[in-house]
Amino acid sequence: MQDKDDSILRQRINSEVSDALGYYDELSRQREEAQKYYYGEPMGNEIEGRSHFVDSSVQDAVEWIKPSLMRVFASGDDFVKFEPVGPEDQAAADQATDYVNYVVTKDNPGWEILYSWFHDALLLKNGIIKVWWEVYEEERREEYKGISEVEFDSLLLEENTEILTQEQNGELFDLTLIRTTSTGRIKIANVPPEEFLIARDAKDITDARFVCHRVRKTLSDLTEMYPDEDLDPKKMGAQGPDMGMFSSEYQTRHRYDAAFFGSHDKGFEPEDALKEYWLYESYLKTDHDEDGIAELRRVCSVGNIILENEPVDDIPFISITPIKIPHKFFGMSIADVTMPLQQIKSTLLRNLLDNMYNQNFGRFAVLEGQANLDDLLTARPGGIVRVKSPNAVTPLATPALEPYTFQMLQYVDEIRENRTGVSKTSQGLNPDLLTSHTTATAVDTMMTASQTRIELVARNFAETGVKDLMLRIYNLLLENQDKPRMIRLRNNWVEVNPDGWSPQIDLTVSVALGNGNKQQQIGQLNNILQMATQAQNAGNPMISQENIYNISTSLLKAMGYQDTSGFITPPQEQQQPQPSPEQQKMQADQQKMQADQQKDMAELSLKAAKLDLDKQEFEHRKGVDQFEANLKSFEAQLEGEGNQIKIG
Repeated sequence: MQDKDDSILRQRINSEVSDALGYYDELSRQREEAQKYYYGEPMGNEIEGRSHFVDSSVQDAVEWIKPSLMRVFASGDDFVKFEPVGPEDQAAADQATDYVNYVVTKDNPGWEILYSWFHDALLLKNGIIKVWWEVYEEERREEYKGISEVEFDSLLLEENTEILTQEQNGELFDLTLIRTTSTGRIKIANVPPEEFLIARDAKDITDARFVCHRVRKTLSDLTEMYPDEDLDPKKMGAQGPDMGMFSSEYQTRHRYDAAFFGSHDKGFEPEDALKEYWLYESYLKTDHDEDGIAELRRVCSVGNIILENEPVDDIPFISITPIKIPHKFFGMSIADVTMPLQQIKSTLLRNLLDNMYNQNFGRFAVLEGQANLDDLLTARPGGIVRVKSPNAVTPLATPALEPYTFQMLQYVDEIRENRTGVSKTSQGLNPDLLTSHTTATAVDTMMTASQTRIELVARNFAETGVKDLMLRIYNLLLENQDKPRMIRLRNNWVEVNPDGWSPQIDLTVSVALGNGNKQQQIGQLNNILQMATQAQNAGNPMISQENIYNISTSLLKAMGYQDTSGFITPPQEQQQPQPSPEQQKMQADQQKMQADQQKDMAELSLKAAKLDLDKQEFEHRKGVDQFEANLKSFEAQLEGEGNQIKIG
C-alpha cells in the first residue's frame, strides 16, 4: 500500500498551523496583554501631565499563589506516591515511587520545572511541559595492561570501540581505547506558550487532531540534527511571513529588562550558519498509509522540507490550567480575572495622586500683567512671587476627595480576594487579626476560607497535570529502560530495574495536598505521636514500633528535616546497645552460675532416674522371688496330694 505524498502532508500541516490556537491570534494577544499587566507596563490611556501610576494586582496575585503551590508539591522528598492496588504490587509501587521522584528531582531540575510550569499557567492560561526519552552516547576511556593476544584480538573486534594506543611487550599487549555506549534518560522541559499550537476544536491533548511544537533552530543546529538532508534555505521558508525572528509574546516577555533589544533591532545580519528557522514538530492524526484508518504520526518539518515522518503512540505534552473550563482546552488564568481590577485600581489611584498633587501644587488665578509669571511657575519652599496688586494671585480651590473614594479601593481589593483567594489574611497583612479580641480559631477559619480557591487550583494541577506527568514517566521507563541502573536512594545504593514493574500499570497515584499550614501539621503530628506512644506503653496491639517510626519521620519532614536518617533509625535496622565490661562480667558470671545449676540439676535428674530404675528392678526382682516361692509351694502341695492318692 502506497504512502501519502509528501506534498499533501505539507499542505495539511500548513493548514493546521495557520488555523491552530496560539498562532498569532486572539489567544496570543490576550497572553501578551497579561504579560504587560504582570510587568506593570503603561496601559496606553496615560495623559500628559497627570499621574502614570500602574497597580500591580496581577503580579501580586500570581506571586502570592506560587508559594502555596510550591509548598504543596515540592516541600518534601516525594512529588508523588504510587500506591499498590493489590499486595503483589507493593514492592513495585515502593520502587516506582522512589525512582520516578528521582527522575524528576535528580535527572531533571524538578523545582525549576514546576515553578515555570505553574507560573505559565497562572499568568498565561495554560502551562505546557514536554516529556520524552532522549538517547545519547557516552564515551568511556579504558586501559588494559599485559593482556594476551586472544584478549587483544577480541577487543579489536568489539563494536563501538576506538583504539587510541597499543604496544606489544613480547607476547603481551598494552592497550588504550575509547568505548562508546548508547544510553537514555527521561528529559522534561518547559514549553513557552507561544511555541505550542493545538487544533482549534481540541478539548485535550490526548484526543487532539493536531498538536505542534515550533522552535527556533539555526541552520547549524539543523545540519547537525539532520546531516543527510539537503537544507536549502530557499526551500526552508526563509522569506515567508512566518519567519519573523521573534513573536510579539516573546518580545513582551523580554522587553521589561530590554533583554530582547540588541543586535536584532540594529540591522545585524548573521552569517548563514547562524540564521534561524522555525522547526515544526507536529503530531497529527492522518491516514498516511491510506488504509482507511487515521494513525498518530510525528512529522518534523522546516518550511517545505519534511525531515522526519514516523508513527508514534502518544503525544509528549502535558498541560495544566488554574481555572478549567469544561469542554475546552484553554482555561482561564489568574491574570484574566485580575486584569480588569488592576485597570480600575490604577485609575482610582491616579486620581488620588492627581488630587494630592493639586493640593500641594494647586492652580492659581492671576490678573494679567499684575504678577511675575516666572516667579509663580518656579515652585520652591520660601519662594517669592512679585505682584503689582494685593489680589493679583488667588488659589483655585481643589475639592477634597470624599471617603467613598477610599472605600472604593477597599471594595476593589475585596473583589480581587474573592476572585483569586489571595487575601490580607493569607498574606499576613491584616492588622485586625493581631488584636487581642481575635481568637486563634477565628484566624484559622478566615485563613482556611481564603485558601479554598488556592487549594482548588492545587488539586486541579495535581489531577490534570502532575499525575499525568508521573504516569508518563512511569510508562517511558517501562518502554525504554532495558538495563538495571544503580542510583542512590535514602543514603543507600539501589539497583532499579523497571522490568519488574507491572506492565498494566496496576497502580494509582496519590498527590499529597497537606492539611493546614506547617505549624498545624506539626501540632497534629505531635498529638498523634503522643497518643501512639501512650497506646504502645499501655500494650495496645494496634501500635507497633514501625507506626511510631513512620509518625516520627512525618513529624521531622514537616519541621523541614527531609533526611531523617540522622535522627531516627528504622525498627528493622535497630541494634541492641552493647553492654559495658562490668555488665559483660556480670552476664558471664550469671551464665556460669546458670550452667553450674543446669549441671547440678542434670546430675540430680540422673541420680533420680537411676534410683527409679533400681527401684523398678528391685520391685521386679521381688516379684520374681515371690513367684518362685509360690511356685515351689504349689509344687510341694501337688506332690503331697499325689502321695495321698497313692496310699489310698
